[in-house]
Amino acid sequence: MPEMTMAQALNDALDLALADERVVVIGEDVGTTGGVFRVTDGLAARHGSDRVIDTPVAESGIVGAAFGMAVAGLRPVAEIQFLGFAYPAFDQIVSHVGRIRNRSNHRFSAPMVIRIPYGGGIGAAEHHSESNEAIFVHTPGVKVVVPATPRDAKGLLLAAIDDPDPVVFLEPIRVYRALKQDVPEGRYTVPIGVAAVVREGTDVTIVSYGAVLRDARRAAELLGAEGVSAEVIDLRTLSPLDADTVLDSARKTGRVVVAVEGHRTLSVASEVAALVQERALYSLLAPVERVTGFDTVVPLKRTEHHYIPSPDRIAAAARQTLEA
Repeated sequence: MPEMTMAQALNDALDLALADERVVVIGEDVGTTGGVFRVTDGLAARHGSDRVIDTPVAESGIVGAAFGMAVAGLRPVAEIQFLGFAYPAFDQIVSHVGRIRNRSNHRFSAPMVIRIPYGGGIGAAEHHSESNEAIFVHTPGVKVVVPATPRDAKGLLLAAIDDPDPVVFLEPIRVYRALKQDVPEGRYTVPIGVAAVVREGTDVTIVSYGAVLRDARRAAELLGAEGVSAEVIDLRTLSPLDADTVLDSARKTGRVVVAVEGHRTLSVASEVAALVQERALYSLLAPVERVTGFDTVVPLKRTEHHYIPSPDRIAAAARQTLEA
């Protein structure tokens, strides 16, 4: 079983997917250059420039063209270079991509994937570090998937390409090359809409996803050294949310911390906290704690580490639930 980074695992998934002649990859620099993070490196040489298509710098045009391809029967995979560049394409997503099944009374669907690198942690410039995944979760008709590991990234991307409806696939920039993992060879899928318990525990539940999952696991290790048994859940899909896995853990431990990189107000963390307090209130031993980014523009390199949730902040929130 080869050891891969997330970038390599995603490249492997796309290479396998392109065996299906309906699959095309489209975006800025995805062909000759191999993408801004080299996730599509070598694919144009292997599959041709008519299957791995370079586009102008026009995000609305990329998603609009991919939408037309999907309605016509192809399986396009569109790449937007950074989440902060996705806003020009948002009109296409909310007005057309997410609505076509409802608008056409199920006569048409848009089986397409929109890959978007997101999040901070690499000291990038303005518009390159944003974590506004909640705006896509708020959009009816699209699924929102966020892998945290190379193995899940490959399986979830292949599942997203197979999906009959549009999937926004958010890739944590900080994880692209930060870790390696054994990744199965060949084709496999990880089901969309199913969270994973990545560490079992009995005292407190930490819910996270994407790049912050590593910080959640480190926080669990810090707590473990203090004799606290922390369970860690990787949501993997933000829409549809796997409520059962979250609620089962909340009822077991009685304490929940939600750690996300996005803004605090009306965030995925807010939704998970509301869900737990609506449906598992009588199992709770303490209020749900949120550890999030702040309701500001993501700061630049010098102060970025204050914005992104750290293992220390997550562990501190867990201790607060234990003291309640």
